[in-house]
Amino acid sequence: MPFPPPPRTPLGAPPGPRRRTLLASAAGAALLVGCTTEPDTTATSSGSPSAAERTRARAARDSTALARQYDTAIAAFPVLAERLSELRAEVVRHAESFGGREPTPTPTPTPTSASASPAASASSAAPTSEQDALAGLAAAERTLVDRRTKALLEAPGELARLLASVAAAGAAHVYLLAEGAK
Repeated sequence: MPFPPPPRTPLGAPPGPRRRTLLASAAGAALLVGCTTEPDTTATSSGSPSAAERTRARAARDSTALARQYDTAIAAFPVLAERLSELRAEVVRHAESFGGREPTPTPTPTPTSASASPAASASSAAPTSEQDALAGLAAAERTLVDRRTKALLEAPGELARLLASVAAAGAAHVYLLAEGAK
């Protein structure tokens, strides 16, 4: 009985799983965490918001603050408008999917408008170059990806799936922004 042919791997490739396999496994694991049909039992009888409602509201605020940071970068460097407008539009859709609204454009940040969110605090100073603007946006997106990935572990089914999806989109934004900064 002949043995099956060996897997096709490039010569000199390190043994073990390939990057594509690892990424697919991580994404699948993140999505499976949210595949529960259990109701949100964190709502309180006193009428205060549930943990899921607080998570949803925070995600909406974070996306809104990130959209403002995109506005600041576009206002400071109009040459980036074409590249950043698509990403900004997606961030606005994320805010809306969490129940937020599109922010009114704020071309320059004011010291009193910064909130406690990392995206807003990162945008408290206007970028000094196109590279700084792209790097600042990538850092803000990365911070939100990390926050949303952690939050999805505690979120009920549908919210966890939404957080995972938006975190995956944010990770793609980080990649696109980092490539643009090179």
